[in-house]
Amino acid sequence: MITLYGMGSPNVVKIVIALEEIGQPYALRHVDVMRGEGQHAEFLALNPLGKVPVMVDGNAAGDVGPIFESGAILIYLAETYAPALLPSSGGERWEVLKWLIAQVAYAGPMLGQMNHFQLVASEANSYGGRRYRDMARAVYRDFDARLAQAPWLGGSSFSIADIAMYPWAGYLSRHGFSPDDHPHLLAWRDRIDARPSVKRAAAAIAAMMAAAAPGRPTDGDFDSFFARVEPGPAADLDRYLALGPFTSV
Repeated sequence: MITLYGMGSPNVVKIVIALEEIGQPYALRHVDVMRGEGQHAEFLALNPLGKVPVMVDGNAAGDVGPIFESGAILIYLAETYAPALLPSSGGERWEVLKWLIAQVAYAGPMLGQMNHFQLVASEANSYGGRRYRDMARAVYRDFDARLAQAPWLGGSSFSIADIAMYPWAGYLSRHGFSPDDHPHLLAWRDRIDARPSVKRAAAAIAAMMAAAAPGRPTDGDFDSFFARVEPGPAADLDRYLALGPFTSV
């Protein structure tokens, strides 16, 4: 069986969607990275970076060990179980890989930092906060422009590039940008919303988080999670949660 270690974050959600797409049995294992579980020795043996998601494929033969980083996991799942999600050759393979890498190297980090400055509300209008708001605006603009050219990020077919970007695209309104200004991104997201795999993934994530029942993080938890050398400004969790959910499912 495949085992996926994670929590309710977008990078974990994308892997659960992929697992539902390929139809292989899997088990979810909650790792509370907010409270330091990612730094436990047993988890660091799976991923020395201490981050989720991490996947262990119990079906794999040979020397395939734990796989970390969401982009690497998506490539592995597609090439091992679902070749329709990543063409084996040709121009469309490279379109998929280009947009997958654009998500993991560009969209995810920029939108994640936008989340950080929404959470640390006192810094939202600092230079850093404004910088990441500008970068988030550029991400949504660039992906909307791509989807004006093709129905899917990789071209004519749904792929791991779409799976990778989908959970992050759900932050659009929460980040303060108008859906009306991103019609192609919204139409693409609506099509993915309707996929049965996405509905099953949302239910699986919700069940995992309900069973884990993580408590409210403390200021110390946030300092640890943010890898702060010194204590920083307090996180405004109530304000952050009031912004709404990050997905459209």
